[in-house]
This record gives sequence, C-alpha cells and structure tokens, in this order.
Amino acid sequence: MPVPLSHYVVDCAVYVDGKRLPGRWTHTDAVKEVRKRKDGFVWIGLHEPDAEQIEGIAETFGLHELAVEDAVHAHQRPKLERYDNTLFMVFKTVRYVTNEHPDTANEIVESGEIMVFLGKDFVITVRHGNHSGLSKLRHVLEADPERLEIGPSAVMHAIADQVVDNYLEVTDHIEDDIDRMEERVFAPRTEVSAEQIYMFKREVVELRRAVMPLANPLRRLAEGYTPLIPEQVRAFFRDVDDHLTEVSERVTAFDELLTTLVDATLAKITLQQNTDMRKITSWVAIISVPTMVVGVYGMNFEFMPELKWRFGYPLILSLILIACLTLYRILRRNRWL
Repeated sequence: MPVPLSHYVVDCAVYVDGKRLPGRWTHTDAVKEVRKRKDGFVWIGLHEPDAEQIEGIAETFGLHELAVEDAVHAHQRPKLERYDNTLFMVFKTVRYVTNEHPDTANEIVESGEIMVFLGKDFVITVRHGNHSGLSKLRHVLEADPERLEIGPSAVMHAIADQVVDNYLEVTDHIEDDIDRMEERVFAPRTEVSAEQIYMFKREVVELRRAVMPLANPLRRLAEGYTPLIPEQVRAFFRDVDDHLTEVSERVTAFDELLTTLVDATLAKITLQQNTDMRKITSWVAIISVPTMVVGVYGMNFEFMPELKWRFGYPLILSLILIACLTLYRILRRNRWL
C-alpha cells in the first residue's frame, strides 16, 4: 500500500544501479532497504521543514545537530562542512525577477537556499524558497541511470551544476539591464537617478553574496576534500568551479561598472545644477539693469537727468532694452544661456 508523504517531504526515493525502485517510501523503510541490499542510495527532498519535522530523519541518518540547526533556520552563507562521515553543503540559489523597468524595480534578484547532506548511501536536500525546486533535476537524473549509478555524489554535483547555471542565466539578464541603464545614463536627457542605480547595485551585491563564498567549497570538493566524492566526480566539480569563476568575474565587473555609473550620474547632476545656476544668475543680471534704472528714477528728487524732456521716458526705456539685449547676447555667446 503506498505510503503518503508529509507535506514537507517533497520526495523520498531509493536508487539501485542508477534506477529508481518502484513505490513510495518512508525515510526509515528507504534506508533499511538500501542497507539490506548493501547497494544503492536514498534521496530525500525536504522543503522548509521545522526542527520537529526533521528530527526523525536526522536521527535515522545520524545528522549532526549543528548542521540540522543550520538547515532548519536557513539564511546561511554558502559553505562546506564535514561531520564524521557526512558532508553538509549550503548553496544560495538565485532567480531573476522580470521587471518592465529594471532600473526602477525594488527587486531584481530573488534568493533562496539549498542545503545538502551527503553520506555514503544517502543524500538529503533541504530547500528554502519557492524558486529552487529540484523535481526537474530529479527527472533528468532518473533519465540517466549511468550518472545516478555513481552514487549520492552525482546528485550533489548535479545540484551544484544547476545552481551555477542559474547564476549564469541571472548574470546574462543583469548584463542586459546594465547595458540599457548605461545607455540611459549617458543619453543627453536622462531620467535615471543615482538612487535607482544604487538600488540596482544593491541587488548585484545580493548576487555576489551567493556567488563568491561558493568558490572555496567547490574547489575543496574538486581537490579531493573527502572520499565521499570519487575521482570521476571531482572532474565534474572542477568544471562547475570554472563556470563559477566566470560568474564571479562578471559580477565583480557589474559592481565596478555600477559604481562608475553612480559617479557619472552624480557628475551629470552636478553639471546640470551648475548649468541651472548659471542660467539663474544670467537672468538675474539681465533683470538687474531695468531694476537699477527704475529704482534710480523712482527716487523723489526734483533735479533728475532728462526729467522734463519729452523724449526722456522713451529714451530711458530704449537704453534699458539695449542694455538688456547686449547683456543677453554676451551671456548667450559665453553659453550661460
């Protein structure tokens, strides 16, 4: 009779000779079957379990309490730890959030986590976040029995490869967004503010926090950190490490470019402010001419130049107009207006 799975247990399967055994399994029955056969391994997938829910699995497989605590509470940096005969590895997953205008969006990169417990005859994956599903990956691996026949380490490599491939996909999207942002920043009339670029830079930093710390764990696995990773799998981890290096270089370049764009935007803002101040100063200078003349003739003195002359009023207006136009042409020629 099929055994119903708990809501936090996404899947529990037994693999022998790279093929999945039929039926549904509890974690206790699965590990008994594998150890009775002395062949194959168990793959259990969990989604955001709490401490009580994972307790039984931890006892059955002998998981270390510190690693279990990290798996439950999440929000961990990518890392690799070894507890007796068990490896515990943390991956930060990322997903690109599509926005109509990325430079005004509040979120570009959505992050999650995958924790992997690896033993001689089991692999347990704990996911946090809704975008880091492994069901498709499981189906891909099940369609390739030769790969699964290697053992649990093949599953860990497949997870690492998928995570890093997602990094590459996200960096491709971000690169397109930064190219568009760069065009707008250096356009004659731009609407991109320094705050918008800084917000985008903060999202790139989120991606950097996922990518950079993963380099050391992958390198250790590729260099033979533990016998749980056989030689034939280490070569694949070296390939994943190469891809991660590419992502790291691109993310570093993004960070530097965004810093440059922030500086360029601030420089444009300063230049625009200086231009505005020069225009304001120019108009104040032009307006000061009639203000000064009218102010002088507004004083209550009896003896004023041309005060009794019939053409005095139009003469003064003409002089004011000529002075203003002359000043305007001088300022215009000097590009203050």
